Amino acid sequence: MKSHILALDQGTTSSRAIVFDAAGAVKAVAQKPFNQIFPEPGRVEHDANEIWSTQIGVSQEAIAAAGLVAGDIAAIGIANQRETTVVWERATGKPIHNAIVWQDRRTAGMCDDLRAAGYEDTFRKKTGLLLDPYFSGTKLAWILDHVDGARARAERGDLAFGTVDCWLLNRLSGGELHVTDASNASRTLMFDIHTGQWDDELLRILNIPRALLPVVRGNSEIYGETAQGLFGARIAIAGMAGDQQAATFGQACLEPGMAKNTYGTGCFLLMNTGSEAKESRNRLLTTLAWQVDGKRTYALEGSVFVAGAAVQWLRDGLGIIRSSDEVGPLAASVPDTGGVVFVPAFTGLGAPQWDAYARGTIVGLTRGTTKAHIARAVLEAIACQSAELLDAMRADSGVACHELRVDGGAASNDLLMQIQADLLGVPVVRPRVTETTALGAACLAGLATGVWTSADDLRGQWRVDRVFEPAISADARESRLALWRKAVSRSQNWADA
Repeated sequence: MKSHILALDQGTTSSRAIVFDAAGAVKAVAQKPFNQIFPEPGRVEHDANEIWSTQIGVSQEAIAAAGLVAGDIAAIGIANQRETTVVWERATGKPIHNAIVWQDRRTAGMCDDLRAAGYEDTFRKKTGLLLDPYFSGTKLAWILDHVDGARARAERGDLAFGTVDCWLLNRLSGGELHVTDASNASRTLMFDIHTGQWDDELLRILNIPRALLPVVRGNSEIYGETAQGLFGARIAIAGMAGDQQAATFGQACLEPGMAKNTYGTGCFLLMNTGSEAKESRNRLLTTLAWQVDGKRTYALEGSVFVAGAAVQWLRDGLGIIRSSDEVGPLAASVPDTGGVVFVPAFTGLGAPQWDAYARGTIVGLTRGTTKAHIARAVLEAIACQSAELLDAMRADSGVACHELRVDGGAASNDLLMQIQADLLGVPVVRPRVTETTALGAACLAGLATGVWTSADDLRGQWRVDRVFEPAISADARESRLALWRKAVSRSQNWADA
């Protein structure tokens, strides 16, 4: 039986492909960055065709690097940057506008108007989401209203909408499939997470023609095959999930109360709440984690918009470091931040503030402040944001979280992980395989094609690399978080002032 899975890990700044074997081990990796487009302050776009070209390129490269051919691959699994919005012509596959990225804030005013009209409770009860420009629905409405003729073409059925999973699946299938998965659909503001259906009332409020929307399927099933000629043989496409849901699955957080945090461009902390969609009292999101064999599993989620991106800013914006891996040693050269607090609200704040008008802030500067203090403040900011989220999840779920599983590029930073454990007050656990987003996509595809037979197979493969235990007192923890909250209050509503 074929025993290798090709996982497509399509992220915010690069496209990656990883080949896994049946033991969940990485056999080959290929990665290529693509352009970030910033047409105006607060706006972030991607060229959807560049996403596709880089993704298919690294896919072919990874299969070759593993010493395999297409006929050796049992299935393809897709994990993707979520909420990023693509609209294309059905007949040609040509996008009608650049993809509008999840970080983009251009629809903040539209969200304000919908909120003022009293619609927030309607959206929250049906979708588990808040009215925020982060999500796809208002981005889609913006494209329809700002591209000549788009709305009329959409109503005629000439155009297709999709998040990046749907776009990649459409391209992989040669334009045959217009399908998304339940986890990505749940991030659009148009999908009722309780019924598992696109919702007519939400579509009416957003003024979105239903003809644009893809079919919604589960996260682990065979959707179709790759088009002839892409890989030399047709390969089943059998698993899809938004990157954070995929990482939660890859971390084997399969029971209620288990939680993971991914440290990438942003930070995304998800806690499994089982078959119950827990409504948050602390402005977290209630989201579909995955739908497998017709059964829906839910999660609470907190989103930090800027995490690794803040380290990139130290490198590219300030020139404090030459490469991202220098931030750890520089930050470790001082025992603390010297009173400096950095709030990385470059594109507003996510949970629990949800302030689209907040902006980046550094407070507590003195003549004694050095670049090392600023570097350490950046790491502390990443950890403080995540600590706020886990505290909120504990309160909302009523379930004790005994550890936090971590992944993503910055999870390799030992100092950051220790700071995180200190500020959480629970152990931080790093697995041996930190490519958990891709692994989750691979597992979903492998379950659908018989490479793995059950979730027990996945639990058995998960292994610990290192555990970081809290090393400060509860009082010291609260003191540091109180200073963080004070700094956050200084950053809020800045762009609106």
